[in-house]
Amino acid sequence: MPFSVDFKVRDYECDLQGIVNNSVYFNYLEHARHEFLLFKGLDFAELAKRKINLVVIRSEVDYKSSLKPGDAFFVEVEAVRVSKLKSQFIQRLVRKADAKVMLDAVITWTSVNARGKPYLEKEIECVFS
Repeated sequence: MPFSVDFKVRDYECDLQGIVNNSVYFNYLEHARHEFLLFKGLDFAELAKRKINLVVIRSEVDYKSSLKPGDAFFVEVEAVRVSKLKSQFIQRLVRKADAKVMLDAVITWTSVNARGKPYLEKEIECVFS
């Protein structure tokens, strides 16, 4: 079973159409990724303090349907290696009431050192197991 984080739509996350604003989904996805890292034993903020920076280099989001105020949902997260220095978070947002997939996302990322050069710190390997 994939890792997942539960959420509930708050009124202020919706736009004039009464649906979640498209930019808010990025917040949900990012929070779920941070929780996934914590689950794997990595603290995103602590890594940054140590000059190990995980950076998004591409975001692909396929919106399937819209969430509305009060909707309960969860975000699934899985990490996969793409190459020596590039990885992806595969994410899916699912409404709980009917198990409907609301969006699919692929977030491509890498880690960079204090000089901004890509590298993969050994301790980050744990996200793939």
